[in-house]
Amino acid sequence: MKSLAIIGAQWGDEGKGKITDLLGAKCDYVVRYQGGNNAGHTIIVDGKKTVLHLIPSGILHDSCVSVIAHGLVFDPEAFKKEFEEVGEVVSITPDKLKISSNCSVITHYNKLLDAVRESQGPVKIGTTGKGIGPAYEDKISRKGIKVKDLFDLESLKEKLGQNLIEKKVLFKTLYKSEFPSVEEEAARLFELGKIIKPFACDTFTLLDEAFSNGKKVLFEGAQGILLDIDYGSYPFVTSSNTSLGGIYTGAGVPGTNVEEVLGIVKAYTTRVGEGPFPTELECETGKKIQEKGHEFGATTGRKRRCGWIDLPLLKYTVKASNLTSIALTKVDVLSGLESLKVCTSYEYEGRTLTCSSPDLDLDKVKPVFEDLKPFKDELTVESDPSNISVELKNYIKKIEDFIEVPVGLISFGPDRNQIKFLKEYF
Repeated sequence: MKSLAIIGAQWGDEGKGKITDLLGAKCDYVVRYQGGNNAGHTIIVDGKKTVLHLIPSGILHDSCVSVIAHGLVFDPEAFKKEFEEVGEVVSITPDKLKISSNCSVITHYNKLLDAVRESQGPVKIGTTGKGIGPAYEDKISRKGIKVKDLFDLESLKEKLGQNLIEKKVLFKTLYKSEFPSVEEEAARLFELGKIIKPFACDTFTLLDEAFSNGKKVLFEGAQGILLDIDYGSYPFVTSSNTSLGGIYTGAGVPGTNVEEVLGIVKAYTTRVGEGPFPTELECETGKKIQEKGHEFGATTGRKRRCGWIDLPLLKYTVKASNLTSIALTKVDVLSGLESLKVCTSYEYEGRTLTCSSPDLDLDKVKPVFEDLKPFKDELTVESDPSNISVELKNYIKKIEDFIEVPVGLISFGPDRNQIKFLKEYF
């Protein structure tokens, strides 16, 4: 295998960072291709926690090149902070980290607009307030700032002036909000550009050459398929393509295809922020899962809503991103519960549905649950996957049979060594 994609198969927060970090040790390149610093990938090695937002999870391996591809929206200030923090753990040099010169930049205007829309707007989406959506808007409307623009002060001022024309009206008239001048914003970004410049390059050609030379490439997704701008529970979604298609538009796979698509799935379901959640548990069991699973966002600190695993949604995400296997994470959190349920279908407008779809109103579905016998496995690093309980084997088999792809690994704790592989990758 020369290429592997790791994609969140639910509403994000599935445990992608740890698995990317582990498999990244076998790769030559780890590539982020969408989103921005609204992501939060937590990696724990020997009890020491590192949280990554922009920098790919492969950065902890000296043998691996981490690539921030052109599909991301890039916050220079957030990068500077993360660069300094992660730099205390591992050396980050231009030969280990590459940033696409064609990344769209998140300006202070984007972050201000994100904040005032969420606080004053008629509909609260539950964004992270990082300016992600407004930056993608600038990109699509063809007035965005690119990383390469940060290296020429006069050109940067001109482009920021054009960028601000419409936003100025919104800030002054609609939201009554203060905002920095073009000169102030240009000076700030230009200074940050000096830090970024040594890492900037043409990452498309870099990956083209990597594939031509038979290198092993791992694509690291952020958020999850159910937050995809096209495939997710719109409008409560992020502003990028979090699905497999985002790799082809946000990084490029020149002359080839992604060979293996590994969907990361929690053994239950969680969601941060607003939006429908058919299997949500607003009861004591939901609280137990939340507490035992430490379900708080790595980026925002917000509590994650918790519920039983939703197989119709999971079957849909398998189809939406051509998943070839899944990783089942946080299995330990369900161990010892008095009851165990899985959602196997929806009742919707007089029909029974076993697979979700983009146009389905998840607020109106009635989940149908199947009871399974709870498992009480005490999984450890020394545990043999073949010796897990019949009850846990049945839980895994139920998922596999329903979605028709295999579980390739199970994870039962936050550390990188608390993973058991049922399938070989790389």
